[in-house]
Amino acid sequence: MKVVPLAAESLGVRSMATYVEVGRTGILIDPGATLAPSRFGLPPAEDEWEALRRANDRISAYAARSSFVFVSHYHEDHFRSDPASYAGRRVLLKDPRRMIAGRQAQRADALWKALEGQARVESADGLQRREADLELYVSSPLPHGLDGTPFGSVVVLTIVDPAERERFVFASDLQGPASPVAAAYLVQQRPTLLYVSGPVSYLEREVGRDAIERAIDQLARVLDATGCRVIMDHHALRDPRSAERFARLWETGRVVTAAAFLGLADAPLESRRSRAWAATRKPPARAGKPRVKIEGRDARNLAQGGFRE
Repeated sequence: MKVVPLAAESLGVRSMATYVEVGRTGILIDPGATLAPSRFGLPPAEDEWEALRRANDRISAYAARSSFVFVSHYHEDHFRSDPASYAGRRVLLKDPRRMIAGRQAQRADALWKALEGQARVESADGLQRREADLELYVSSPLPHGLDGTPFGSVVVLTIVDPAERERFVFASDLQGPASPVAAAYLVQQRPTLLYVSGPVSYLEREVGRDAIERAIDQLARVLDATGCRVIMDHHALRDPRSAERFARLWETGRVVTAAAFLGLADAPLESRRSRAWAATRKPPARAGKPRVKIEGRDARNLAQGGFRE
């Protein structure tokens, strides 16, 4: 089994886009990438725009190699609205009618309509499928973070390579996992490699320190119960102090970022945005009310889903 993170916070953008190949079957997972419109009261720096361009180029290149596309939920850093990325492929999407509301429901409806006649689309929730080279299993909806979260739900994808006895579990925005129900599901899946977003410690004031500590504890229990390796990225890498905050996990030697998994140095550009602007010049924005000027950049960013989660 070949697992290739294509875009992630440790690679400079908001994303968990991943390509998995088993035998002759390629699967593109959550093919979205965006930037935060405002962080520390600042708009994206130039190095973030360049990272986004490279990320979208990689996603497009691997889309061309994929037989399947999987979308775990409809936050805009996890999918593309452009039908070209899905055309002619078998597309497994979070069910647009089940445990979904608000903007996600609107985006889901728009994507399903856009793909009519363009791709073979089906609901992913609870799916089980065996192909020539692999097996696919998708969870029922699980919380996007804490139980009862207003951010909706996600579905978790398990890819099994029977020949190599490998199980890759893509757990998207479980945020740790923050939910004990989600943690129990991950243990049940017996991953050999798990990709999870990590706790939202950059929002600790909003969710509370106890919630972050519980999420760390729950990922540690998944590690102990399964013996798996873990790629932890996305929300975790938005914290400028992620190295210290998650030291207990990194020090196991079994938890790495997406960049480290690829043998690259971490480049969490969003968490370093203050330094990037300080090294150049102050942008034309008032603290607390940034005005993001996107002229000439909308084709690189908004066509891939824009900024909002």
